[in-house]
Amino acid sequence: MKLSAVHWRQRSTGPAPAAPRLAFVALAAVIWLAVLLAWSPEALSTSSGAASAQQMQAAEHAGARHAIAMHGEPAEPEGFAHFSYANPNAPKGGRITIGMPGSFDSLNPLIVKGNAVAGMREYVYETLLARGLDEPFSLYGLIAQFVEMPDDRSEIIFNIDARARFSDGKPITADDVLFSWELLKDKGRPNHRSYYAKVKQAEKLNEHRVRFVLEGGDREMPLILGLMPVLPKHAIDPETFDQTTLAAPIGSGPYRVSQTEPGRFIVYKRNPDYWGRDLPVNAGRFNFDEVRFEYYRDSIAMFEAFKSGSIDFWNEEDPARWASGYDVPAVRDGRITRAEFDIGLPAGMTSLAFNTRRGVFADPRVRRALITLFDFEWVNRNLYHSLYKRTESYFDRSVLSSHARPADGREKDLLVPFRDKVRPEIMDGTFSFPTSDGSGQDRVNLRTAFELLKSAGYVLDGRALINAKTRQPLTFEILATSVAQERLVAGFVGTLSRLGIAARIRVVDSAQYQQRLNVYDFDMIQANWPSSLSPGNEQVFRWNSRMASQDGTYNWAGVSNPAADAMIEAMLAARDKESFVSATRALDRVLLSGDYVIPLFYLPRQWVAYWSGLAYPERTPLFGYNIDLWWRKSE
Repeated sequence: MKLSAVHWRQRSTGPAPAAPRLAFVALAAVIWLAVLLAWSPEALSTSSGAASAQQMQAAEHAGARHAIAMHGEPAEPEGFAHFSYANPNAPKGGRITIGMPGSFDSLNPLIVKGNAVAGMREYVYETLLARGLDEPFSLYGLIAQFVEMPDDRSEIIFNIDARARFSDGKPITADDVLFSWELLKDKGRPNHRSYYAKVKQAEKLNEHRVRFVLEGGDREMPLILGLMPVLPKHAIDPETFDQTTLAAPIGSGPYRVSQTEPGRFIVYKRNPDYWGRDLPVNAGRFNFDEVRFEYYRDSIAMFEAFKSGSIDFWNEEDPARWASGYDVPAVRDGRITRAEFDIGLPAGMTSLAFNTRRGVFADPRVRRALITLFDFEWVNRNLYHSLYKRTESYFDRSVLSSHARPADGREKDLLVPFRDKVRPEIMDGTFSFPTSDGSGQDRVNLRTAFELLKSAGYVLDGRALINAKTRQPLTFEILATSVAQERLVAGFVGTLSRLGIAARIRVVDSAQYQQRLNVYDFDMIQANWPSSLSPGNEQVFRWNSRMASQDGTYNWAGVSNPAADAMIEAMLAARDKESFVSATRALDRVLLSGDYVIPLFYLPRQWVAYWSGLAYPERTPLFGYNIDLWWRKSE
């Protein structure tokens, strides 16, 4: 469960320069990854006695731990005061307004139906454990104060903090945890259904202890359960849970819904009685009294709102705008500040994704030809001031990438049953995506692509490329949701026309775009699959064969490949870092060999512009900046 999960709600809108929505998806992904925590004065009334009793209970259980890591040990020791990247002295108060593209018609982000509002998972609902943002995948106590887990990870016991409360004052109990697990397993999003179905047995040990017995082989599952949102059993009707709603939910997080207008805005207001505000994982976090999300129909209107001061913060991923779009008075006089942040995560895969369920893309030679025709050098220079780097791997910019690395012995052993699924040049680390002369009409690449298309059965008929047997033209539609996306693919469409390929661009609004993504009603889209240093079960949701036929997954490309299935299983079963890295690289080689996408590019750093009333900590964590660590300066 990584960066994917995600994002306010993970959408395939492509790289931010071409789709500024993604910038906010990325922002939300960062916010999402730092799950919520803390305790309050009311917790004191639940009393120091309750806390002491729980600590005594912890001492009675051998192996009880304050945190767990996917590989190795957590970085923060038991009893740590705060994360090293947080400012525990950050002042509280004020409001931050964040722009979001599109619209929303539901306050329930845990189901497939509807277009969910931003922020609900981040500010209202809490999880059993909270993620540390300076480690690949480590979780620390939140609703569950400590956990018990054997070395084989065949089960996990969550010990609920006796102080934990929902926003209506009701205590969080084992019944709420079991209720949440069953409800999300039966009626949640497909990723929840898939993950939570791996639990063989769930039982209540007492009011504050829950035990989950797991299927063998998936060592990430205890952590996946640790990131399960906990819902109030007393306030949710299971019969209507899978329906969209605009009713403000009850959660246990630091904020409550204060005000909302469907499709336009939502305001989250700090809960003064938040049970967990003094937890170590929350020190220096959630510093604003109000968090407001304003929705805009397109990125142009949203950026204008930022420049006028209606939005406080802008995550920039458009190099053209970063290079020349900030020549405004507020920047010149210092009211708007621009900053760059390092990020230690893999770049992920931003791409033009083929829907291989469609006949036009069923032949990998056709897909490879189209990959060859994409002129990255021209696009990067003419649209993005040459500020991008070409994506060469699903885990680029990290040790998990297979690019320029020959397969090691462990990889070779994993891939022995699937020799025909990995191309030799990808196996030996010599593969790179085609480069061009940057002219937009590289003759060598045009000839290479044409030969691939001929081998796939296509011939020129006048100025149209047609299938020699069916006489059907090679034509397809690229679904887009912004002018920026349209601009990116326009040059590509022009190049395709030189070989008689009739590609067309269809721009739709964000709601229609999301609906069509959910049921895979497209030929090609601009897609984004973020990554972390600890990819895991979300890879099932993206690439597993079963997900190719289920609506609402992120397997937009329609990958149905037994080699990918097997590599994901090996990755999830890895017991040490070396085996994990090898399995991930092997998966990378399988996906690259499948030609499922036209890889695009990534930014080497994070670009942010913000109004000068905001401030942030001195040190940036591995995951990059996180808006929940920022604060409003005193007047």
